Amino acid sequence: MAWYPDAVKMELQPESDGQAAIRPTQFIVHSIVAPWTARRTYEYWRDSTNLESHFGIDYAGTVGQYIGTETRADANAGANRRPDGTGAVSAETASNTSGSDPWNDKQIEDLIALGVWLHEEHGIPLRICRTHDDPGYGYHSQFREWSTSGTACPGAARIKQWREVVFPAIVARATGKTPDPSTEEDMPLASSDLKKIRDAVWTDDFVAAPDSAADRKTNPTWQPASYLKDIGNRVRSMDSRLAAQSAAITELTKTVTALATNSESLDADALVARIEQAIESIDVRLEASSS
Repeated sequence: MAWYPDAVKMELQPESDGQAAIRPTQFIVHSIVAPWTARRTYEYWRDSTNLESHFGIDYAGTVGQYIGTETRADANAGANRRPDGTGAVSAETASNTSGSDPWNDKQIEDLIALGVWLHEEHGIPLRICRTHDDPGYGYHSQFREWSTSGTACPGAARIKQWREVVFPAIVARATGKTPDPSTEEDMPLASSDLKKIRDAVWTDDFVAAPDSAADRKTNPTWQPASYLKDIGNRVRSMDSRLAAQSAAITELTKTVTALATNSESLDADALVARIEQAIESIDVRLEASSS
């Protein structure tokens, strides 16, 4: 088994000796959704679950290693160990409790250095994984096969950092070259990732509530989806009122024209009835068109 020389060794037993050997072909990064130190992550793996990662990286820049990289760890579902004996090396990184914050500078440096070492130690190719079993580098939510029930890990902010900062720096440091963005392969986003990103944008409460909202004091921020729905309701209500006004004006114009032409006397009740009938007809058409 291989141990990263810049990590603090915190060996998990019996997992370290008892779990199957792997040939590492992938490096997959995670967020643990807790602001834990590397040691607290070790204690969690040891005391609270039968799952574990190979590494834990905390905010302070400490890298803990819990299992040798040539032994299976259980953080990556189908990528832990495949029938051919290949498997993924996993690194959990400290995060806030919603898994939404970016990596800090120390975490980024740790990920880069670890990524370079894994390339040098195990020959993991310097590319983004193109499929769930393709050798290379990736993040937890990249492929469904890497998670038993779907996940947003390591979060949108960190996925962006992975693409734009961390992985390019791993390549640059390992090769001594800066990758050419024009030739870099696009990292595929799984459909589940796209849905999570879309849902996060539309259902996160971050837009200031309208000044006219009745519950603005107790509900100061709205979801964008709620805002859009409110705007749609207001537009349809305005359409209805404008249509009713237009119908009323049309009937008034007809009546005034008839009076002027025929010198008829004004029957106010009949005029009101005609206007109400015209408005009712407009309302029916509007309801039908919006259903």
